[in-house]
Amino acid sequence: MIFVGIFNMLVRMKINVERAWANISVLLKQRFDEIPNLVKVCEGYMKYESGVLERVTLARTSFLSATTPKEAAGANNMLSGALKSLFAVSENYPTLKADGTFLHLQDRISGVETDIASRREYYNSAVADYNTKIAQIPYVLFAGPMGYSAKELFEAEAEAKNAPDIKFNMPS
Repeated sequence: MIFVGIFNMLVRMKINVERAWANISVLLKQRFDEIPNLVKVCEGYMKYESGVLERVTLARTSFLSATTPKEAAGANNMLSGALKSLFAVSENYPTLKADGTFLHLQDRISGVETDIASRREYYNSAVADYNTKIAQIPYVLFAGPMGYSAKELFEAEAEAKNAPDIKFNMPS
């Protein structure tokens, strides 16, 4: 009976971590699906800021090739930094800032960013609970042999925590 209880607890916690990651994955995909539309709107206005748009596109491509939560987190951090730069540079283009499509996309992406932060907190909590449980006695005695191993947290990288360095490339 003890073995069954331990087994069921580990299964329940592992599924909770997987569900939490699936929720983040859906939000990341929503945000990444909006990026081509945002870039398309910005291209017409930001003729002199191709480097910013290229960083956004590169970050999106990195996400599409991510296969693990750690790789997805890295791509997410790269995109967050690129979007911060894009939105900061957009301040220099009043007509872009007034464009309804741009404002709608900016609001949608900002809303998804907020949702991702919330879900990341839940995911990290579920991972911390899971990792703690599989390291405690008596679970540690069963977790390893049953194939349960520690999961990685979804963390912001150091450069994602800092404000972006913005350089305007406007013609004189």
